[in-house]
Amino acid sequence: MRWATYAAVTGAVVLVGLALGLSLPLVSLRLEGWGYDPFAIGVMAAMPAVGVLLGARLTGWLAGLCGTPRSLQLSLLLSAVSVAVLALWQDYGLWLLLRLLLGISLTVVFVLGESWINQLAPERWRGRLVALYGTGFALSQLCGPLLLSVLGTVGDQGFWLAAGLLVFGCLLLLGRDGAPAVDRHSLPGGGLLTFCRGQPAIAWAVVLFAAFDVLVLTLLPVYLLREGIEQASALRMLGAVVLGNAVLQLPLGLLADRLPRTALFRACGLLLLISSLSLPLALHSPLVWLLLPLLGASAGGLYTLAMVLVGARYRDDALVRANAHIALLWGTGCLLGPLSTGAASQWLSGHGLPLLLAAGAALFLVLAVRRGAFELRGEGR
Repeated sequence: MRWATYAAVTGAVVLVGLALGLSLPLVSLRLEGWGYDPFAIGVMAAMPAVGVLLGARLTGWLAGLCGTPRSLQLSLLLSAVSVAVLALWQDYGLWLLLRLLLGISLTVVFVLGESWINQLAPERWRGRLVALYGTGFALSQLCGPLLLSVLGTVGDQGFWLAAGLLVFGCLLLLGRDGAPAVDRHSLPGGGLLTFCRGQPAIAWAVVLFAAFDVLVLTLLPVYLLREGIEQASALRMLGAVVLGNAVLQLPLGLLADRLPRTALFRACGLLLLISSLSLPLALHSPLVWLLLPLLGASAGGLYTLAMVLVGARYRDDALVRANAHIALLWGTGCLLGPLSTGAASQWLSGHGLPLLLAAGAALFLVLAVRRGAFELRGEGR
């Protein structure tokens, strides 16, 4: 176990979460201030998802050409440039392109970074080490909106700070080794459909949490503003969702090393269903401050346990290939979540966001309770 490498890789990816927590809400709030409707804001939020779909297919080629550490560093630097330009030229069309580039570069970071972390983790500590990474990432996203509430949304300080954090993450990876060896011809191929058929609950959990993650950082503040919540309170409520995710991931990881992981997986889906359905009813009551952390914890638990289950099933190049499939699924969730929620909120119901999350949680439970839902099928170790 290379503890220094684990800390460096985890730290680099965690800094990405802080940068996203700063920049994503700022983009949505800036567009809201410019008078754009929810669908236009949803299109902007979905652009990184298109980048994810492209980036997942470039990861193997880039890592095979440059090596995993250097690929991560180059991607972090490209991400920093994309965020910095958001502050320099404020134009909707240009921002769409920049968000596309950001999605491509950060996909390489997540695919290779999470594969590296899972490869380093011994089986007996896998739940705790993966959850520790998840906790750090969630805390970084929590600090993002809190920092933004201090910096304010009028100026561009949030963009500049996010770019600086991404550059620092690049520096953390200098001199690190022990990364999984990647064959540039192995990713991702036509195995995505096989992966989804073999692990349908895991696949949908990734799609669902990806949609949740981007919705919380982009459309949840807009949803709260349109429901009469003041901007400062909306940012604090956003922080409460991320705090719930952060605080409960490590205890969940400890349980995942001691209890049946599939049972915990299903429990997270059930809690997400209940909390999503309850949110419109509790939005203007003190109960919402209990509900929002549970919403974040249950959604985050789905992704943490999906990572643990994947890490226990795959190793080496197969693990990287599985994470590339997960990146494609993540991009699908990031793409469908904002577009469907923006459209539903504008044309069907103002509560489209929590209702669509509830529908996604219900579908996950249907997949997770099927007989043989977690048997390893398709791709081998």
